[in-house]
Amino acid sequence: MNQTIYFDTSAFAKWYLNEVRSEDVERYIQEHGPVAISDLTVVEMRCLLARRRREGSIDPTLEMEIYATFQEDIRQKFLICHPLPDGLAAGAVNLLPVLSDVPVRTMDALHLVIARELPADVVATADHVMAAGARAMGFSVARF
Repeated sequence: MNQTIYFDTSAFAKWYLNEVRSEDVERYIQEHGPVAISDLTVVEMRCLLARRRREGSIDPTLEMEIYATFQEDIRQKFLICHPLPDGLAAGAVNLLPVLSDVPVRTMDALHLVIARELPADVVATADHVMAAGARAMGFSVARF
């Protein structure tokens, strides 16, 4: 039985940008793909690329090339992009008391609700707080 693996943006961006553990993410996606992302990931990825351009770590041409490759990977179903679930905000608000010992941030809570609603079996992340929240919710975690 195939597992549903939800990638948050902190891990997922490593597939497109040369960062520490990028090779591990690429290998993981190749071995376990396709993987799930959400419309939230699309927004975050676009913002991340724009921020990297503004900081000067990528130029405008590379920014557009990476984003176009990302969009093509969604079209080709290498990435399964899920819409935001109804009640996402309320779900995140209700999740916070459940994870009262984990300092989840806004985007962490939103990603965790999306993963729960899919439902995902594994949450892939590069963020230690997101990993802690996912574990507290009973997900297996792939940490990069």
